[in-house]
Amino acid sequence: MDVLRDLPHRRYNPLLDEWVLVSPHRTQRPWQGQVEAVAGAMAPPYDPACYLCPGNARAGGVRNPAYTGTFVFDNDFAALLPDAPAAHQLDATGLMRAHAERGICRVICYSPRHDLSLAALDTASIAAVVDLWAAQTAELGAREAIGSVQIFENRGAMMGASNPHPHGQIWATEHLPTIVAREDQAQRAYHATHGRTLLGDYLAAEEADGARIVWAGASFVALVPFWAVWPFETMIIGRRVAGTLSALDAAERHDLAEVIRRVAAAYDRVFEAPFPYSMGLHQQPCDGAAHPAWQLHAHFFPPLLRSATVRKFLVGFELLGEPQRDITAEHAAARLRECASSVVPA
Repeated sequence: MDVLRDLPHRRYNPLLDEWVLVSPHRTQRPWQGQVEAVAGAMAPPYDPACYLCPGNARAGGVRNPAYTGTFVFDNDFAALLPDAPAAHQLDATGLMRAHAERGICRVICYSPRHDLSLAALDTASIAAVVDLWAAQTAELGAREAIGSVQIFENRGAMMGASNPHPHGQIWATEHLPTIVAREDQAQRAYHATHGRTLLGDYLAAEEADGARIVWAGASFVALVPFWAVWPFETMIIGRRVAGTLSALDAAERHDLAEVIRRVAAAYDRVFEAPFPYSMGLHQQPCDGAAHPAWQLHAHFFPPLLRSATVRKFLVGFELLGEPQRDITAEHAAARLRECASSVVPA
């Protein structure tokens, strides 16, 4: 890897069958572009104006219960509807195809505390969130019209979060989303050729190398992918071949919670400021088909590049050619590894 440290080169992403351009020499370029605002003062434990705090009325008029742990509800402004007409479609075989999409959207509040992000919660509290993710996946995935359950979080205004209360979302869709379908195809193809899982072999190679490991737990490992696009992008990969959260035992869920906490807390230490990101778990489709090649994993996509106020933009060549990054995955991993190691055990 030393030969690639300072030279432009391309790296291959086998999960999506695409390439990313790496330009490490660009880290020295001056920046006179957009500068973001740093997150403001610490939020209070309870905000009477917050739509997600316990006991408060939401924007749609429904009042939250006085919840004391995690809390999940159907999104009042859902992007999907469960009763869309399944047969409705336009130009089913031509160049302008469209069809109705049924689904369910839910919101998960991680804690009644308005001021506690995943980075600030203890491991037991995050484990309770993981348990709820697993229960929701099992419930929604068992429904006849659901083929995929996507759990995700947008943290921070920079990533489009509409409410600062720590929360995530679940979108259960009738069809496989494009990214999930591409990952499914890649993992199937690798398994058919090698008889092993793609992510299992990839994790073994990463642990043998060590340069991109951020934190290694008993059951899950956090790393900066070799093919990462975002500056401090990370993946969390399970050591065991398990396709869904519900397939994990209690110890594995607790370890996943600890690794998530380490990653989230490490982000906040990189620039000593709340670190925005989009995070999501990729579980095997629940479309009724067998998925022996699927290995549970999570992605963190944070936009910050060189400070708390300078972000990475996917524009120009990235939109018209292929993804591009400046700092190498190895450099980002070293920074995150140092930050993750300084996180106090919880």
